[in-house]
Amino acid sequence: MNKFAAVDLGASSGRVMVGRVGPSTLDLTAAHRFANEPVRAGGTLHWDILALYRGVLAGLAEAGPVDSIGIDSWAVDYGLLDASGALLGNPVHYRDGRTDGVPERVAGRIGDDKLYEITGLQKLPFNTAYQLVAAMTTPQYEAARQMLLIPDLLAYWLTGEVGAEYTNASTTELLDVRTRNWSSPLVTELGIRPSLLPAIRQPGSPIGSFEGTPVVAVGSHDTASAVVGVPASSDRFAYISCGTWSLVGLELPGPVLTPESRAANFTNEGGVDGTIRFLRNVMGLWPLQEAMREWGSPPIDDLLRSAALSPPLAHLVDLDDPVFLPPGDMTGRVVRAAGAAGGAPMESPAVLTRCILDSLALAHRRAVRQAQELAGREVDAVHIVGGGARNELLCQLTADACGLPVLAGPVEATALGNVLVQARTAGVVEGDLAAMRSLLRETQSVVRYAPAGDEGQWRAAERRLGS
Repeated sequence: MNKFAAVDLGASSGRVMVGRVGPSTLDLTAAHRFANEPVRAGGTLHWDILALYRGVLAGLAEAGPVDSIGIDSWAVDYGLLDASGALLGNPVHYRDGRTDGVPERVAGRIGDDKLYEITGLQKLPFNTAYQLVAAMTTPQYEAARQMLLIPDLLAYWLTGEVGAEYTNASTTELLDVRTRNWSSPLVTELGIRPSLLPAIRQPGSPIGSFEGTPVVAVGSHDTASAVVGVPASSDRFAYISCGTWSLVGLELPGPVLTPESRAANFTNEGGVDGTIRFLRNVMGLWPLQEAMREWGSPPIDDLLRSAALSPPLAHLVDLDDPVFLPPGDMTGRVVRAAGAAGGAPMESPAVLTRCILDSLALAHRRAVRQAQELAGREVDAVHIVGGGARNELLCQLTADACGLPVLAGPVEATALGNVLVQARTAGVVEGDLAAMRSLLRETQSVVRYAPAGDEGQWRAAERRLGS
C-alpha cells in the first residue's frame, strides 16, 4: 500500500491528509487540521502565511513517511519574493478592498471583451491581475523579483524550487487560455514585469523534495483537485464544489469564449489532463458561515433542522451581489437584501438560514442551466463535492431547483483528487481521469437526492429576483 500526503488549504481551515492507495483501495485519514484565520493589520486584510506553513510542517510530521507530497489551496492570492528569495510581507487576502475600482480601470484601458478573448476568465474583482495592478505603487512591488501563488509559495519553502502550477495560474487573468502559458502581450499591456512570473509546470510534474520526500505538482487550485475527485461515470455531469464558494460548472475539452459566455460571467479555468473547468463562481456557504459566527456558532444540525421547517422560498437574495463579499454584519446585509426583494421581515436564524440556502440552490440552478446552454452539452446529474455535500437540506434543494438528481460526496474530494494525481505520478494508479474516477466510485460513499417539489415555484422565485 502506498501513502501520499495531501496538503489542502481552504479559506477557513487547512489540513494534511494521508491517502492510502492500492489496486482497489483509496482512503484518507487526517494527519493534522489547523485554522486559517486572516489578520487585519494597518487597514489591510492579510493571510497569516507563516501560521499556515507551521500547520503544514506539523501535519507532514504527523503524517510520517509518505511516497510524495502535493499541495492545493484557494486561487488568485500570492506572495512576492525579493532578489534573495525572501517574502516581502504577508500575502493580501482576496476579500481586502484594495482592488476596489481597479477592474473598471483595467477594462477602460484594455476592454473586457479583449481580456476574455485572451484569458477566458470570469470578471471577479480579486483576480490576480487586478491585485498586481493595485500593488504597483507599493515598495513591496518595486522590490519584488518573483510572484508565487499560495501553493507554489509553500512548495518553494519546502523545496527551494520556484514555478507556477498550470491550474492555479489559469485563475490569475494573466494566462492565455489557448496556449496555456503566460500572455506576454497582456502582461506587458497591464504594466506587469514579465520577469515576476515563473515558468508554468503541469499537474503530475516533480517539483523537488522535502527532507528526501518528493514534492509533486497536483491540481494546485483546490477546485481543480476537487473536480478530479468527482466520481462521475460519464462526461454528462455538472459539478458543484461547494464550501465557502460554490464552483458550478462542466468539465470540457476546450474553452467556451463566446460573447454570451462572457456576458454570463462564466470562466474557463485549466483542469488536470488538459481539460477546461467551465464554471461560475457562486458565493457559496460564506454568508451562512459568517452569519453563524455572528450567532455564536450554534450547532449546524439543529439550525438546518429548523430551517427545513421554515416556509420554502419565502425570502430570497441574489448571492451574486458583491455586497455579500466582505466579512462583517452578514445577517444585517442578508435581511436588508431580502427586504429589497420583497420578503417579509426575518424573525429567526432558522428563517435567515433557509433564505440563504434557498437562494444558493437558486444560484446553483441558474449556473447549471446556463453552463449547459452556453457549452451545448446536456447533463444527467449534478455532483456536489466538498463540505456542502454534508448539508442535506442544501443538496435536496439543489436537486429540486435543478430538476436533476444530485449525487453528494465525497466531502474530501479535493484531497482525494490531490492524492490521485500523486498516485498516478508514482505509477500506483494508471490511466486517465475516467480510470481515476472508477476507483473513486469503487471506494467512496455517495448519497443520491432525487428532485422533488414544484418547478413553478422555482420559476416564480427566479422572476422575483429578476433572473
